[in-house]
Amino acid sequence: MSVSRAYLDHNATSPVRPEVAAAVARALELPGNPSSIHREGRTAKAALEAAREHVAALVGAGRGRVVFTSGGTEAANAVLSGALTKARRPAPTRLLVGATEHPCVLAGHRFAPESVEVVPVLPSGLIDLTALERGLERARDEAVLVSIHAANNETGVIQPLAEIVALAKAHGRALVHSDAVQAVGKIPLDCAGLGLDALTLSGHKFAAPKGTGAIVLAEGVTLEQAFLRGGGQESRLRCGTENLPGLVGLGEAARIAQAGLSGVDAGLRDSMESALLRIAPDAVIFGSGAPRLPNTLCFSVPGLDAATALMALDLAGIAISSGSACSSGKVGRSTVLAAMGVSPALAAGALRVSFGWNSTESDRSRFLTAFERHVGTLYQRRGQAA
Repeated sequence: MSVSRAYLDHNATSPVRPEVAAAVARALELPGNPSSIHREGRTAKAALEAAREHVAALVGAGRGRVVFTSGGTEAANAVLSGALTKARRPAPTRLLVGATEHPCVLAGHRFAPESVEVVPVLPSGLIDLTALERGLERARDEAVLVSIHAANNETGVIQPLAEIVALAKAHGRALVHSDAVQAVGKIPLDCAGLGLDALTLSGHKFAAPKGTGAIVLAEGVTLEQAFLRGGGQESRLRCGTENLPGLVGLGEAARIAQAGLSGVDAGLRDSMESALLRIAPDAVIFGSGAPRLPNTLCFSVPGLDAATALMALDLAGIAISSGSACSSGKVGRSTVLAAMGVSPALAAGALRVSFGWNSTESDRSRFLTAFERHVGTLYQRRGQAA
């Protein structure tokens, strides 16, 4: 007999929606290769292009501007390879990157170390726009790529992309990429309206299958060379037979997300935050002074050990995270919180709760009950020590 659990780790992976699973199952029955010219191939191609259209519509781009990938990491690595170019301008030789970016950006680029400037963030987690402007000024004679994510995976802090793009465009030779993995499907994003040159996304963050993602390129922007060479698929940029069932699932998830976004508003997050502060008045909510994703709550209680809390909550049937789930299951100090100036002691207790399409009030209540029990032990030890 299975034991019910409360899954509150949607920023790591959001479970596939039933409608998406059904679309994947139907696509698995399509026998053709999308590159074949016979009827079966054309049917597969039509399914692939319908998925491309749904993804493009979700992020405000043209269908022909979407290049499918295996996920956000591959997409970001390709964009940050140094090959991104616009209107036959020289490819960027300098990279300005936010201090709280995901490792696929901070460690996934191919720029020489001396050509990379890390732009600091404010204690709120928002990018320091003054520092960004100064970095652009220092690079005024160079072609520059600015890479700032749309929303942080740990704190949920939403970056001011419109202001970032305006600063970059004033430079004259700067392109702007945004890792939008955590934002797509949760908040509205208009790639063209914002003036972004490139946006990258990952399907499993908004209830599509794992192993699916995309690069979205603005009109006139391309990559000077293929990042996977072969038969010419994906506008000759990402060659190899497409993962048709997974990408059909990505398209279906994008269609659903466009209709209602995540299905989660900030109410569930805010009510948990209020209850959490009643249970632990000295808790610190990271990013509370900035706009945040409506589904994300990252916090710490002084003296709390994240690893111990995660194990206790897991045993109570609750799945949350200590931050990013992209480091082979490791629990260590968050580079994001370090960049925000959070002390090592406080960061050591950081926990992240992230809601999704199937989260319920019961999940919230179950977490709070278990957390109150766990943190009560901490307070009791404090009292005894006093």
